[in-house]
Amino acid sequence: MPQKISDRQHQILELLLQNGSGLCIDELAKALDISRTAIQQHFVLLESEGYIKKSACFKTAGRPLNIYVITDKGIGCFPKQYAWFSELMLDDLREEIGTERFTAYMQRMGIKLANSLRTRFTGKALNGRVNELLTIMSDLGFHVQLEIDPETGVNSIEARNCIYHELAQKHSEICAFDVAFMSSLLEKEIAHTSCMAKGACHCQFKIGDKK
Repeated sequence: MPQKISDRQHQILELLLQNGSGLCIDELAKALDISRTAIQQHFVLLESEGYIKKSACFKTAGRPLNIYVITDKGIGCFPKQYAWFSELMLDDLREEIGTERFTAYMQRMGIKLANSLRTRFTGKALNGRVNELLTIMSDLGFHVQLEIDPETGVNSIEARNCIYHELAQKHSEICAFDVAFMSSLLEKEIAHTSCMAKGACHCQFKIGDKK
């Protein structure tokens, strides 16, 4: 599992982002007013995790001079704002094809994503498939847990956040993506009984007995 980047390591990435041709350890140490040793210690994680890489090595009268640059993965650590663009596309798509076909489109997208992950579920019983699904949803950014109704014994997946909450508030059809995705991987019917986009404090997906 990737390690959390510290504030100091984020400063290093920011300097490398601002200097596209790269910087050496001495330049970074001077810019941040810390020692070369401290920079090298931070580099251990940043390089091992793929956030930075060595781009050049120059021979000098003293020690070799290594130049480091930020990688695409490192650039990915900085904030992005996709919501407005996604909303623009979804607005146009729903207007173009209509609400019913838009919902069906979201369902197909959910199944398509599930199919790309199918091998991770091969040969697993329901409990194993549920645990694998929880892992995948956590990796996607959901805060999820499995809940069991004490009266009925029915399992539910409970999400305390929605990774596209603002979009789902305006386009409730997006929820069909989640339901189709879960149903396809678990091979069970999924009932979306509670929805944050409709004002609930969490999203709840009850796992049925049949597909």
